[in-house]
Amino acid sequence: MVAVPRLEKVILLMCMTWNLSWGGSENQEIPIHLIPTPLQAVRMPGHFEIGKHTPIVAVSDAYEAIRSLNQKFSAVAGYELRLQTSNAKPAISFVRDTTIHASTREAYTLSISADGITIGAQHRAGYFYAVQTLIQLLPDEIVGKEKFAKTSWKLPCVFIKDSPKYPWRSFMLDSGRQFQTKEFIKRYLDYLAMLKINIFHWHLTEGQGWRIDIKKYPKLTEIGSKVADGEEQQGFYSQDDIREIVQYAKERCITVVPEIDVPGHSEAALIAYPELTCFGEKPQSVMEYSQQLFCAGNESTYTFIENILDEVCELFPGEYVHLGGDEAPKANWDSCSMCQAKVLREGLNNSHELQIYFSSRLANYLKQKGKKVILWGDVIEHGGPRLPDNVIIYWWNYRKKHDAAYKAAVEMGYPIICGTNYFTYLNFPVTPWSRYKEDRTFDMRQAYESNPSDISHPDKLVLGMGSCL
Repeated sequence: MVAVPRLEKVILLMCMTWNLSWGGSENQEIPIHLIPTPLQAVRMPGHFEIGKHTPIVAVSDAYEAIRSLNQKFSAVAGYELRLQTSNAKPAISFVRDTTIHASTREAYTLSISADGITIGAQHRAGYFYAVQTLIQLLPDEIVGKEKFAKTSWKLPCVFIKDSPKYPWRSFMLDSGRQFQTKEFIKRYLDYLAMLKINIFHWHLTEGQGWRIDIKKYPKLTEIGSKVADGEEQQGFYSQDDIREIVQYAKERCITVVPEIDVPGHSEAALIAYPELTCFGEKPQSVMEYSQQLFCAGNESTYTFIENILDEVCELFPGEYVHLGGDEAPKANWDSCSMCQAKVLREGLNNSHELQIYFSSRLANYLKQKGKKVILWGDVIEHGGPRLPDNVIIYWWNYRKKHDAAYKAAVEMGYPIICGTNYFTYLNFPVTPWSRYKEDRTFDMRQAYESNPSDISHPDKLVLGMGSCL
């Protein structure tokens, strides 16, 4: 059984991690606590009382924002704020803010005065994030409460101007090693929205389980979703489940990025289809990783994965697909006649370059579908042929290899996501526990002050930051 950290700790660690990737660098005055810290926040005298009779006047792009606000009021007060078409005061007014550049999709302004609330943006994400800030300005008593009798609350008068430091702010949930229910994932998406995290990186395949329903290969879930010990580690998501989660995320301005980890971390799939290993041997389910990889010399492997990706692309309309690529020991490839024949046929130097060929071939396949491909930094740490121009590198393994992947990505000109296991792996405990020794611990101060992912002067190739659980 995998021990998952308490939800409260994970949320707090998300909070402090994403303060680093939002704004906060030009604050004039912040006498109130907001997470992430806004780029600019100025407290002004007075309060505005928001309640049952406060109307909303809005532009069409504010639909998700209004729904988010009304969900909060419905939950705690038993009513929703009414929408009206004509101007009224005092009101919550969603307006086009022409001072915000149209390309800045997530920027917003929030002005609260005694006469009402004005939210300005140029895109639905800006309106949505403004409402997340507005909800945080409500008194503490409203946060997380069930319905109670009080029907109005005072908000401090304030002017906030905000935009993110990075366009990529992601949270990865590992559903391969530990299956989570659909309701659990929706709850996490709510927390991501609250913290203005815009990417849900969904790790769906592992040695411990294959979690995505693929119609063409039913044994992936019939067998591959049940290979781990423990009832809580068995299960998968139907295609209807996935569509529901993707839509739920979209309503919260979150893009879901699926991860299909290949050629390693694939033992669950290879237990279901052992003919795709190098020697036709059924592997064991593992929590970490093994040398049982998809056979890169077998053409059937590419057909198999491409057919899977066809269904993945239909289920996930976003721009990105993560193809893993980490922790793939090459002992089997080195002794596999088909793999070594592929090395010779393609003019490669070794099995590492065979992995680059493997990843490039799949990246080019997805490029034809208009997708960008994310790969863990392992793929480029030892040089080799150039990857396709739709590849993004996720730098993660600072604990063992420091900034090797970051430097290699910069040198080769690949876009980069910074999500190092120092200190953005949220399963690392505060003090040693189980197999987590002293070098795999961290606390909030370290995440803020010593986080290698938060580069002082990041290269222009850096898309943003990622955290993992």
